[in-house]
Amino acid sequence: METQETSLSLAKYFQILQHRWIPALNAFLAVFIISVIALSVLKKPVYLAEGKLRLQRTNSTSSLTGLGTQIGTLDSVGRDAQDNPLKTESEVITSLPIIKKTIIEINMQNDRGEPIKIKEFIKKLTVKEVKGADVIQISYQDINPEIAAKVVNNLMDNYLEENIFSLRSEVVSARKFIEKQVPSAELVVRQAEAELAKFKEDYNVVSLQEEATRAVGILAELQQEINSVQSQFANTEAQSREIRQQLDMNPQEALVMASVSQNTGVQDMFKEVQLLESQLANRRTVLQDTHPEIIDLKDKLKSLYELRQQRIQQVGGTSQPQINKNFQLGALQQELSGKLVELESTRLGLAKQAATLSSLQSTYKQRLHNLPRLEQQHRQLERKVQGAQSTYLLLLQKLQESRIAENQKIGNASIISKADVPDEPSSSSTTAYLSAGLLAILAALTTIYVLEIKDKSIKTIDEAKKLLGLTVLGMIPSWQKAKKSFLSPSQKEPEAYDQRLVVRDAPRSAISEAYRMLRANLRFMSADKELKVTVITSSVPSEGKSTVAANLAVAVAQMEKKVLLIDGDLHRPVQHKIWNLTNNQGLSNLLVGQSEFSIAIKKVMDNLDVLTSGIVPPSPASLLDSKRMAKLIDNLAPNYDLVIIDTPSLNTAADAATLGQMADGVFLVVRPGVVNSGDATFAKEVLEKSGQNILGQIVNGVIPQNETHKYYYCAEEEHPKAGLVAESYFS
Repeated sequence: METQETSLSLAKYFQILQHRWIPALNAFLAVFIISVIALSVLKKPVYLAEGKLRLQRTNSTSSLTGLGTQIGTLDSVGRDAQDNPLKTESEVITSLPIIKKTIIEINMQNDRGEPIKIKEFIKKLTVKEVKGADVIQISYQDINPEIAAKVVNNLMDNYLEENIFSLRSEVVSARKFIEKQVPSAELVVRQAEAELAKFKEDYNVVSLQEEATRAVGILAELQQEINSVQSQFANTEAQSREIRQQLDMNPQEALVMASVSQNTGVQDMFKEVQLLESQLANRRTVLQDTHPEIIDLKDKLKSLYELRQQRIQQVGGTSQPQINKNFQLGALQQELSGKLVELESTRLGLAKQAATLSSLQSTYKQRLHNLPRLEQQHRQLERKVQGAQSTYLLLLQKLQESRIAENQKIGNASIISKADVPDEPSSSSTTAYLSAGLLAILAALTTIYVLEIKDKSIKTIDEAKKLLGLTVLGMIPSWQKAKKSFLSPSQKEPEAYDQRLVVRDAPRSAISEAYRMLRANLRFMSADKELKVTVITSSVPSEGKSTVAANLAVAVAQMEKKVLLIDGDLHRPVQHKIWNLTNNQGLSNLLVGQSEFSIAIKKVMDNLDVLTSGIVPPSPASLLDSKRMAKLIDNLAPNYDLVIIDTPSLNTAADAATLGQMADGVFLVVRPGVVNSGDATFAKEVLEKSGQNILGQIVNGVIPQNETHKYYYCAEEEHPKAGLVAESYFS
């Protein structure tokens, strides 16, 4: 949306420039010529003196001796790759101290005999870097050639003097600073060496690197042993778990079961219990439980149970043996129980061995963990000693260099060429032309702005829609002689009256299509009431309302609708000229009773009759605003499908408002480039205040180049009768 608005704004500015380019060009040329002449005549000759300085990144003397090479080095402190140290030196040359010293030494004064102002001096001074070289060019302009040369030479001398003084000041400051730092640096070296010696003595440090290597080897061996023990432990654990699942008992239970199963006394007790249980079962088959023999067997069996439990407790070493367990194991179960007990013993041994190895490994790791810290402290102390020694030696070296460099004339600038007294004034034509061009452009823009502000005419369809707020029923393109196509509407010659019937003479033209579109829009104007009588008017003359009325009548008649075209303009009638008719009998004659309908109304083509204005009366308003006129319209309307009344413009007479009261509606013709906003607004107010039914506006003579929106498609079609060209744009 924003892009579209920008493009529309640019298009509007282009249209304004296209419309006003001739007066803008005239203003540009006039101001440019006058400005160039004035600047050439009034400006005094100015002489330009130039001198050049060469700057070296390092001083040549220091480079040869190798002493003080870093003093006075030209480097920029900026981080940008494009930063140039020559710019810094240029700023130094134009600094206030050097400029003031130059003004005082040369005794430069203005016209009043006062010392020249620094701002005025700087305006005449130019200091720039020569591209591709380490050279600064200094230029000064003055009406006195000798003064110009003196300024440049004196300025260069002052800069060189300031450059040498500044560099020597830097050397002295550096030497004094180094002298203060040497004792402190020596003290730092001694302290660092003492700290290193104390560290070695406290921690018995001989070779930390060898100790660390040996500790790493021991840790690797311990890790291998731990891995082996953990592997054996995992294997033993797996076998123990499998046997426990097969026996459905834990190692403690297996130990008890193995002990019981291998005890003869306990096994004998199991056999006696089994025998007694068999006897009890056999006797129960013949005796009841209350029988004394059965009771006796039960008591014996109970006593055997208690005795068996006591023996199991004694053999198994447990205070609470499991009564329901079967302590009579087979050979395989006894073997598995023994294996389980053996595996459990092995597992406990491996676990203790792994714990011992892990503890030993932790001890070595702790020692190895402390070694890097000690080594780091050792390296820090060594670096501290080395750094202190390096700083001390460097300070001694720089102190010696600074003492030598202090006695040198260190400077990295020299004069390449001094300024000579100029013989001829400098050429300032480029500046003059540039200034004149800027003034001329400003004058051209001002001319366009003033003309645009003063021009109140409606130029586009959008302006007409926005200003009047009326529905656009038709958009008729402009057409004119080809040789005049480049002129504005106000400059174009009016076309011949008999050449205006484009719809009749060029039915296949684009303009004819525009009128047919207008005719189509009229069919949908009112759904409740048919339009029988319409009035066509305009705000000012020359908007083409008569041409629109004539062509609209032809377009409607071509639809086999019976149409009557009445020329109601009794001030300057033109319909008889358009249709090439005599005007001795017409509307005015009918109104005064001097003619008959059959004589006054003339048939010009199939389904189209024309009633010309007739003799122009002395008082058209009173004649049109009469009962006879209203009765005339009432009598004619039933005989036609459409009655079109061509009336004078509203700023000429109020006839359109009068006849509009007798019609079904009024069409307002608006022509861009002819009518202004004031006249158009006035015409609309007149129609509204008189209570007219304003049907809409017909935009006539549309200028395609002025339209921001492309409502039309451009085409050129030749009028077959008049040899005219129609510039047509259709949506």
